[in-house]
Amino acid sequence: MIEELAAAVARGDSVVLATVVRTSRSVPRRAGSKMLVFADGHTIGTVGGGAMEHRVTLEAAEILAAGRPRLVSYELLDPSAGDPGVCGGDVDIYMEPYMPIPTLFIVGGGHVGKAVGELAHWLGFRSVIWDDRNDLINELADNDAIDATLSGEAGAAIAESSLTANDSIVIVSRDVALDVEMLPLVLQTPAGYVGLMGSNRRWQTTRSKLEEMGSTDLDLSRVHTPIGLEIHAETPEEIAVSVLAQVIGHRRGG
Repeated sequence: MIEELAAAVARGDSVVLATVVRTSRSVPRRAGSKMLVFADGHTIGTVGGGAMEHRVTLEAAEILAAGRPRLVSYELLDPSAGDPGVCGGDVDIYMEPYMPIPTLFIVGGGHVGKAVGELAHWLGFRSVIWDDRNDLINELADNDAIDATLSGEAGAAIAESSLTANDSIVIVSRDVALDVEMLPLVLQTPAGYVGLMGSNRRWQTTRSKLEEMGSTDLDLSRVHTPIGLEIHAETPEEIAVSVLAQVIGHRRGG
């Protein structure tokens, strides 16, 4: 089972390891039994089968969404409903998520983008910065706290990053025109968080331009703007703290 888990992590799969840690009375599997539950619902191994195992699979989906481990308890008292065992029993199962390192894709390599990328790296994200200005990207390429830099056509850069619901995107660009260009591309991804820097007035201008272009099908409710928590931030570094606090809060279900 450990080999299968290691292979899943190496592939970048999101998976929950379910381990029976305590049993009492009549139970189908003893302590130490393990099962892997993948994001698409398929499993490897077993912790007992029947309705209990189905409940474990459903629980795993919630755990992957929250990103936190959980200890769950089951009473196996109803064989007719699929609970195994004749006499019934109790099982505690520890469920631990293993998820790929989350990517923070940053649109804009200026002072704020750089500060956000550096802080994200130290907080355990894979920080990726895209900018259409090659001079900025070249400067950032040697920064050890920026994991990847991209330039060129924006759509190709986003596609190359293979973003998932485990990832986040922040747009800290220099003007409305770039916001208007990037948002339709960003909102086509399944990224779990999308944030846009700027004032409410700038957002209204951006939104109006998108609607004029016929982008009414975009789910603009996904966009967190003005980006970040309100901490009266002024410097790029303070703004980065505000932004990452909101990103982390969103990931933790806040």
